[in-house]
Amino acid sequence: MEGSGLRRFTWAEVGLRTGRGPPPQERWLVIDRKVYDISHFCRRHPGGSRVISHYAGQDATDPFIAFHLDKALVRKYMSPLLIGELAPDQPIFEPSKNKRLVEDFRELRATVEKMGLLNPNHTFFILHLCHILLLDVAAWLTIWYFGSSIVPFLFSAVLLGTVQAQAGWLQHDFGHLSVFSTSKWNHWVHKFVIGHLKGAPASWWNHLHFQHHAKPNCFRKDPDINMHPLLFALGKILSVELGVKKKKFMPYNHQHKYFFIIGPPALLPLYFQWYIFYFVVQRKQWVDLAWMLTFYVRFFLTYLPLLEMKGILGLFLLVRFIESNWFVWVTQMNHIPMHIDYDKNVDWFSTQLQATCNVHHSLFNDWFSGHLNFQIEHHLFPTMPRHNYWKVAPLVKSLCAKHGIEYQCKPLLTAFADIVHSLKDSGELWLDAYLHK
Repeated sequence: MEGSGLRRFTWAEVGLRTGRGPPPQERWLVIDRKVYDISHFCRRHPGGSRVISHYAGQDATDPFIAFHLDKALVRKYMSPLLIGELAPDQPIFEPSKNKRLVEDFRELRATVEKMGLLNPNHTFFILHLCHILLLDVAAWLTIWYFGSSIVPFLFSAVLLGTVQAQAGWLQHDFGHLSVFSTSKWNHWVHKFVIGHLKGAPASWWNHLHFQHHAKPNCFRKDPDINMHPLLFALGKILSVELGVKKKKFMPYNHQHKYFFIIGPPALLPLYFQWYIFYFVVQRKQWVDLAWMLTFYVRFFLTYLPLLEMKGILGLFLLVRFIESNWFVWVTQMNHIPMHIDYDKNVDWFSTQLQATCNVHHSLFNDWFSGHLNFQIEHHLFPTMPRHNYWKVAPLVKSLCAKHGIEYQCKPLLTAFADIVHSLKDSGELWLDAYLHK
């Protein structure tokens, strides 16, 4: 099937197969000049139908390399989908992409692999898991020894909130296949960490998070910015568009104020907490549901001898409140202040750099953010174990400097403040367009 008898296509023909428009709504994509028809396969794609469909009509070579561990095995499963190849006169990728930058990034990727930066240090992850479990035990011992008065109760809640935040960063490592050399082992342990230690479904995280990585800050492709336009007006371009259309779902010119109410404190307790159960039941993810239930059973059984039911519920909600604030500030500091727009189908490197920024490297910042202060490196190499981000960062900076691309890195508190500043700016842009354009 790989011979010269393959049909030849142009980029214009591939670009029409995006899955949108009149029937048959075909979906094609290109990997290493080979054209694949994913129209039916996308529903069976292990990473979810949406993440692969976001590249329909486009070259998907770099995301394919970035997301998959065993590429030879994946290509074997893809062979029935092969329908042709690009004609010899067609460039290796679309004209909208920077040829020299793509070539330089692929050379950087090869260098990263030769340096062994994609190889995990298992001791690092074992120690990280141990420190989570020790904090979990310490939280229980605090109430057991000192009683359930306000001070030990609050101290225990802070410890448990830390457990949840740090377990969130650890499940992120397994979800990105960055701990073990095989996808299967990463998936198994991922279910344990996110399910038993956090009470959330792995399938839900996979469904949302890989879309975010495939097309970060691309409206209608990155679910992390789905709060636009119902709750917030995000980004300069989309905010002006919203104002020109005279749309006002919220008073966006005040969004930098109400963010403090419906953002960090509310996301997990008021939305995620119920939605994750709706998600697993609707999609019949019964294995994930079983793992989730082990978390809630363990939590209530271990604290039942120490607290009344009212106290247990209060502790649980307080822990989710602490975790929610921690999670939202860390995850939004790298993306909300950055460029937000529709998908323009630019190259992988540019797609990630325009949507991400870094926070300064320090022992505290690394621990506090689960190394997501190296968001740029994480987005470029999503399967790289996080303890190696600092090693590849100088190489990424060098490539940015060569091509005149801004590499943003800022202090932690500045990154937090930039979330609020960017919301204020986009809210004012919306108001100006709403009133005057």
